[in-house]
Amino acid sequence: MSLDLHACLPVYATLDWAATGRCLPDKVLPVPPGIIEGTANNTVNTASVYSVKEIYKTVQGEGWHTGRAAVFLRFAGCNLWSGREEDREEAVCSFCDTDFIGTDGPGGGKFRSAAELAARVRSVWEGALPAGASDCAQHAAFEGPFAGEPAAATTKPYVVCTGGEPLLQLDAPLVVALQASGFDVGVETNGTKDAPGGIDWICVSPKAGAPVVLTRGHELKLVYRQALALPDAFAHMDFEHFFLQPMDGPDRERFTKEARAYCARRPQWKLSLQTHKIIGVP
Repeated sequence: MSLDLHACLPVYATLDWAATGRCLPDKVLPVPPGIIEGTANNTVNTASVYSVKEIYKTVQGEGWHTGRAAVFLRFAGCNLWSGREEDREEAVCSFCDTDFIGTDGPGGGKFRSAAELAARVRSVWEGALPAGASDCAQHAAFEGPFAGEPAAATTKPYVVCTGGEPLLQLDAPLVVALQASGFDVGVETNGTKDAPGGIDWICVSPKAGAPVVLTRGHELKLVYRQALALPDAFAHMDFEHFFLQPMDGPDRERFTKEARAYCARRPQWKLSLQTHKIIGVP
């Protein structure tokens, strides 16, 4: 049975809309007071204070770098949801599965300089991987499925800047400091803000109801199924890789089947699964 995603659209979502790459009128929200402390107007990191929810070592569970050992640097705050459950129903992004409020997570805190934060990320990298992740990372260190030599000597440490919305705080000085500490720097963003230059891997995950400003990068990873954010609306953007990732929740099995069928019909798209949840690591 073939799957036509346009047939799944509600009647008020037109194909003309799908061709524009825009979801709804600009509904990007201001960051609520207290979500990111120490930033000017709670919007951008002009005060050089980085509010970090948590920093931990694991393996990348999604997208192109699945299986690669990484430090996750999770910034506090987002411009599409306050992070508070009482606000979820009215949020632009209502399906987020991440706690990004405050600075009380493992390794979290307020960092007064890019050098200080980069040093903390490096110290976390030098620690051990969590149980269940080390075998996956070791497998990912091989260059190709049949290579006899591991790529560990040439593969750089990797840090994933995430959130919340990391581009509310990630700036050029921090990118430089992380790279000076030996890292490839990746970012996972909703695409509503421009990125500083020099980032090694840009992954954009568009959200229905938010305009996509960052239309160029390495990877576009679309959480499926969002009725007002169908794949065709983003297929024209300038990315090297396109992924559909089934939304977690009670309909995950159905969404996975539909996403798999869509990828089979549209080879531009590949299926991404949240493998970190499958193997039980953060």
